[in-house]
Amino acid sequence: MDNPPNVSVLLVEDDRPLGEATQMILKQYGYKILWVTDGAMALDAIADKKFDVIILDLGLPRVSGLDVLTTLRSNNMDVPVILLTALGTLQDRIRGLDAGADDYLIKPFDVDELIARIRALLRRTSEREKKTISYKGIVIDLDRHSVTINGEDVAFSRREFALLEKLLTNQGRVLSRDQMSQSLYGWDDDIDSNALEVHVHNIRKKVSGDIIRTIRGVGYMIEKAKPD
Repeated sequence: MDNPPNVSVLLVEDDRPLGEATQMILKQYGYKILWVTDGAMALDAIADKKFDVIILDLGLPRVSGLDVLTTLRSNNMDVPVILLTALGTLQDRIRGLDAGADDYLIKPFDVDELIARIRALLRRTSEREKKTISYKGIVIDLDRHSVTINGEDVAFSRREFALLEKLLTNQGRVLSRDQMSQSLYGWDDDIDSNALEVHVHNIRKKVSGDIIRTIRGVGYMIEKAKPD
């Protein structure tokens, strides 16, 4: 199952059957789990302990999931957060992403997908700690928000940078159009329906070689780099 050792997960879910099942499966995968059933308990747990990933339901008693997330980010806590929502509306997802969520799943969800999302966030966190991401002559500097290709500085818009970063931190994984579009949210201006295709087209013109694959009917991916 190839899971990172000593990964601590906070599960915040008030649906007891779902919480019990999710807790059991995550433990089987080797994760250390603390499960709480409302937002106030979640804030207490976060104040008391450091977690590697938080799985956060939006519809919680006492303190809402969105308020928990807002509190986290206002206190500059950058722990990765996966939102769980039974509503699945675009506005719910946008509010959560704008508040600082890293990913989301709509209930009912597939546990294998949840595990994959956790792994992806852990990889992304690991890459951010390195401050740079390198791939076949492309180097993204996360502090400077800059890109060099074969040693030359290349200008990327903020949205192009966000999309390229998302692709490179998920090498070998197909990202749906919806997942890719998450990286375009958070700015004040409206997003055109064909904005994703336009930005991917611009990135392809700037990077060396056609590294971004279009998976017809699904989304995009970058092949995982082979170790040297």
